[in-house]
Amino acid sequence: MSLPQEILPQLFRTEFSKMVAVLTKQLGLHEMALAEDVVSETFLQASETWREKGLPANPTAWLYTVAKNKALTHLKRQQVFHQKVTPEVLHDQPSTVLPEEWSDESIRDKQLQMIFAVCHPEIPAPAQIGLALRILCGLGIDEIAEAFLESKESTNKRLYRARQKLKALQMAMEMPPDDQLPARLEQVAATLYLLFNEGYHSSVTNTTLRRDLCLEAMRLNLLLLQHPACDTPMVRALLALMCFHASRFDARLNPEGAILLYEEQDRNLWDWNLVKRGEVYLNRAAEGDQLSKYHLEAAIAYWHTQPDTVAQKWTQILSYYNRLLQVEYSPIAALNRTYALAKAQGPQKAIAEGVKLDLEHSHFYHALMGELYAANGQYNKAKLSLDKGISLARSSADREVLVRKRSRLEA
Repeated sequence: MSLPQEILPQLFRTEFSKMVAVLTKQLGLHEMALAEDVVSETFLQASETWREKGLPANPTAWLYTVAKNKALTHLKRQQVFHQKVTPEVLHDQPSTVLPEEWSDESIRDKQLQMIFAVCHPEIPAPAQIGLALRILCGLGIDEIAEAFLESKESTNKRLYRARQKLKALQMAMEMPPDDQLPARLEQVAATLYLLFNEGYHSSVTNTTLRRDLCLEAMRLNLLLLQHPACDTPMVRALLALMCFHASRFDARLNPEGAILLYEEQDRNLWDWNLVKRGEVYLNRAAEGDQLSKYHLEAAIAYWHTQPDTVAQKWTQILSYYNRLLQVEYSPIAALNRTYALAKAQGPQKAIAEGVKLDLEHSHFYHALMGELYAANGQYNKAKLSLDKGISLARSSADREVLVRKRSRLEA
């Protein structure tokens, strides 16, 4: 039998966000912080009780019942208990049967409503990510602070302001009206995209890949697709993109944990089942006439799964980058387009385009220019670019990649 110290971390990861969503629905969005506190207290009580008395028959049902009773106790203290529930419910003992409001379907509905609440357009994007990490993914304050490279105090202030904003909006926790849903869905997709990216190339010092964040973003994306109004080409394209990138998890790091660049990766380590799933979602995303940046990025990611022996590979990738920059310009996309240009038309043309980008503050820029100069036989310029990139790199993982490039150049 599993011990409490073994099963509790797993239950926290899988159930925290569900429990907070259900309790917030019952208490109201203005009591989101209370819902978080109640769930945290419930896990603390489980740790103490289960260590002393052993695991209950149904640990999940025990957690849900205790959390419900703690919330009801708080409501009673606020003297609004009689307006919310019947008094006899308070005396329920931890159960081995899940109550109706904790059914899988009910939890899915409430989590979906919570996603739209957290991703409200009037909440600043960094705060949305912070709330998503805390409420939807169950990360602790320490982990979120580390993700933002900030102090715990700053993280707490960020989350506090976001919760206060939700209170001020006086929203009910429910799906947006039909006329607002498309715009709100775009905001949700943008948040899940950023959440996945934070996991795939974490800003945390010395951490390159956080699968848990990527998988949470994928889980929430799947949750969206289970709702008919959210099952749109844009959301399918976003999930396709995530599948293609996630397929390379096992190939992105060497046994020592160092980053392996795309051209260094062992394709045998790629998850080809995930690639196939990505293709399915990308094909489904082609329905209708909607073209989002996720469609284009997913198409680029798909072509990256093709071997270099496919003649049109880099020409296709370059074409999609050209369209992506027209839909939504970003410096990273412009850099990636320059790499594709080098692959498709040679380093000399790519260098001419690269110097126009004026991204001297970016270590990614200097890493790329160093590679292009080296491919073009301009080794002194390559070394200078890589040295500049090493001095600008924020994480030791990025720095290690550049040092490795620089060493190869010396060799």
